Amino acid sequence: MTRSRAQDPNVCGVTAAIAVIDGKWKTSLLWLLESGPHRPAELRRRLTGLSEKVLTQALREMEEDGLVHREVYDVLPPKTVYTLTGFGRDLSDALGPVSDWGHRRLERLREHGTAP
Repeated sequence: MTRSRAQDPNVCGVTAAIAVIDGKWKTSLLWLLESGPHRPAELRRRLTGLSEKVLTQALREMEEDGLVHREVYDVLPPKTVYTLTGFGRDLSDALGPVSDWGHRRLERLREHGTAP
């Protein structure tokens, strides 16, 4: 899915929402940022396998989409902190039931012996 789908007024709302969180790391970043402000290095430490380049790209896209706020403090060494915006919290709240459904699906797969 392309990022342009997130801005296309002719797609359904679910498609537009998924376009904003599409990718391997954005939902995990939303989840971490729910707990409060985080510096980029903290986010990388918590998400094993996330490169600095991909983290920077994901956070920039999330900032463009109005989900996160980036605060740069004028200190030495420079300090950057990311927080969820109100719009980002709205999305996170909306994803709660989807997460619940996903957990029920995984449990169902385990019960049927088809879990990976």
